[in-house]
Amino acid sequence: MGDNSATTTAPSPAKTAAVEDALLKQFFAEVSEVERDNEVNRILSCFKLNPFDYLNLPFDSSIDEVKKQYRKLSLLVHPDKCKHPQAKEAFGALAKAQQLLLDPQERDYILNQVNAAKEELRAKRKKQLKKDTASKLKSLVTEGKFDQEHEQSEEFQHQLKLKVKEILTEQEWRRRKMAMRISEEEGRLKKDEEETKEMWKRKREHEEQWEGTREKRVSSWRDFMKGGKKVKKGEIRPPKLKTEDPNKSYVQRPVKRG
Repeated sequence: MGDNSATTTAPSPAKTAAVEDALLKQFFAEVSEVERDNEVNRILSCFKLNPFDYLNLPFDSSIDEVKKQYRKLSLLVHPDKCKHPQAKEAFGALAKAQQLLLDPQERDYILNQVNAAKEELRAKRKKQLKKDTASKLKSLVTEGKFDQEHEQSEEFQHQLKLKVKEILTEQEWRRRKMAMRISEEEGRLKKDEEETKEMWKRKREHEEQWEGTREKRVSSWRDFMKGGKKVKKGEIRPPKLKTEDPNKSYVQRPVKRG
């Protein structure tokens, strides 16, 4: 006797997407204008350097989770659906947050700061456990499960969020200071370059002027050599010194001979 039982097959990706779209439409049909406005206000109050904060996601969210959350929130605050006066601004902030988290380099940078924050909190907790013998023994007995549970707690996640904010702020301040120094250095170099160009320009103009008067100077020198030095108008020439001359009939002054 053959087996007449029906075999179940997994739904296709297209069918799954259609189901998700239907659920989203139902969700947004039930969302009130107040909820849309609240979401806009939440987005606009987020820490600007943390894209996970804008999408309201934990730091360990996957790429797919980022895309799904962006789609959900962007439809919620879309300017065509939401009447909030800053809906467009919130919509743009979500788009930028998703762009950062989908960029491998930007995502790695943010996650590196998250890991640095975790290490600082773990080091701080380790110091505290040294004073608390009972907690230290519990951590050793459970082979790290005690620490894992702690890091999954709301308290640790809140501390992590604050520490990430602190580190990202410090890194951004350093980046801006570096950019300002680079800008100042570029400005100084540009000023030096312009001053150098101006100096060479003046020197070139002087040489051109000097070369342009060359014929005039040569002509003046030739005239001088031919006619001697010309007396300028109003200039008094010194008397010529009379010397002894036997052909002169007038009495001459004796010339002192050194």
